[in-house]
Amino acid sequence: MEKVVIIGTGCAGLTAAIYAARANLSPLVLTGVMPGGLLTTTSAVENFPGFPEGVDGFELMTRMQQQAEKFGARIQFGEVEQVDVSRPPFTVTVDGEAVRTRALIVATGASHRHLGLDSEHKLEKKGVTYCATCDGALPPFRNQPLVVVGGGDSACEEALYLTRFGSIVYLIHRRDQLRASKIMAERVLGHAKIKPVWDSVVTEILDVNAGKVTGVRLKNLKTGAESELVCAGVFVAIGHEPNTGLFKGVLNLDEHGYIQPQHGAATNVAGVFVAGDCADRTYRQAITAAGMGCMAAIEAERYLAALDE
Repeated sequence: MEKVVIIGTGCAGLTAAIYAARANLSPLVLTGVMPGGLLTTTSAVENFPGFPEGVDGFELMTRMQQQAEKFGARIQFGEVEQVDVSRPPFTVTVDGEAVRTRALIVATGASHRHLGLDSEHKLEKKGVTYCATCDGALPPFRNQPLVVVGGGDSACEEALYLTRFGSIVYLIHRRDQLRASKIMAERVLGHAKIKPVWDSVVTEILDVNAGKVTGVRLKNLKTGAESELVCAGVFVAIGHEPNTGLFKGVLNLDEHGYIQPQHGAATNVAGVFVAGDCADRTYRQAITAAGMGCMAAIEAERYLAALDE
């Protein structure tokens, strides 16, 4: 019987593991299909406190795992297939094995929506990125033409942020008007360094053979015309999908699939807590995920202490 099981090894899950381990709870941490979470896809993290020189995303997550293990957290590689929280103790099935636990922390994160292009996959971390806040200030993007794909608030925020670094920002959108809020759309359309490219989709990211982004190939959805646009980076901002499929009908989710905390890190099921991007559709930053992981671990510790009184 485990005292606490943590699902996920991103910033939220590993911070929860550090706090739970220091509380002598000996947490079992399940990695899921993406050990280390989304941050492992980021080549350089320059906005995480304590690293003035920046840190590689994979290295940061490795350090956090080592810190958690130092205090007694146990990392188990495997994919969670089923979760039963109908009554305590809870049962988590991972790779066919049933694990019982008194408390559960869900830190399954979210996944970037992808364009689905082969060239996108091959050039990821080589000029293709999904977070302007994380990567926009990197040297390869400075004073270079950049592309943002999307038309919602997230895409507009990415484009506005990138005007600080790029020489020009092309905003590629498949429609002839933005889906963003009115005030956000006005800011983007009124900015001298942002050039919208309407009714268009990216059909290929160039150049896989060069091993870096040199441009994009576009198709106009109304005319069928194809064109190429020179750029040094492609920022895909077409939304996120929370990794919460396991919890549909089990935990309270909002209309977008994000887990809804009841208060603090608690969910609608006593003894189940949530942290990170699977519950956060606003900030989605490493530091906020880490803070939520801390909250979840402290609340899980208090929950278990109350049961034992």
